[in-house]
Amino acid sequence: MKIDILTLFPNMFTGILNESIIKRAIDSEKVKINIVNIRDYSTDPHKRVDDYSYGGGAGMVLMPQPIFDAVDDLKTDESLVVLMTPQGKKYNQTMAHNLTNYNHIIIICGHYEGFDERIRTIVDTEISLGDFVLTGGEIAAMAIIDSTVRLIDGVINKESHELDSFEEGLLDYPVYTHPATFRGMDVPEVLLSGHHENIRKWRYNEQIKRTKERRPDLMESDL
Repeated sequence: MKIDILTLFPNMFTGILNESIIKRAIDSEKVKINIVNIRDYSTDPHKRVDDYSYGGGAGMVLMPQPIFDAVDDLKTDESLVVLMTPQGKKYNQTMAHNLTNYNHIIIICGHYEGFDERIRTIVDTEISLGDFVLTGGEIAAMAIIDSTVRLIDGVINKESHELDSFEEGLLDYPVYTHPATFRGMDVPEVLLSGHHENIRKWRYNEQIKRTKERRPDLMESDL
């Protein structure tokens, strides 16, 4: 998979690309991530990429020219163009899985007061992390990258993400490690029993219980 990220702040991605699972995925050539500075596509002598909004209003708006030219340069027949915006569809684990089906993803990080509406005409899908506003799309894009790359075959052990929260519409079960007793709190006896079927049943029941308590909305279709 190849991921191109269009941003005004390329240095924001330095950490995430050089640490942990994403770095290992890049090093093992499971994914190629290219950070593209939108200003590099500006035709303005001063590399300007924003302007005031027609009709007035606060803040600056991303101009269409640099974005259109960047997408024209990067896009292929296999590309999916994603726009990070609070107005997009709320992101979830199913969408993360769907993104792994594409060989090439272009992520556009909005900034300032917004972006010229005409940019939407070259976008395949719009994604939001939730009902809140960030300064720009960079942090949201990082979340998309992390949640998607870890699902690519061979990046992590398949069982590790198959048992994650949301994979079966449920939150994850509680987990424990040594010591068996810590400050008066004990590990559930079933986990010490070595009885794999009982452990499996306990974990599933805990998933249901935890989901009902913490995220009942995830179970609405099943209730």
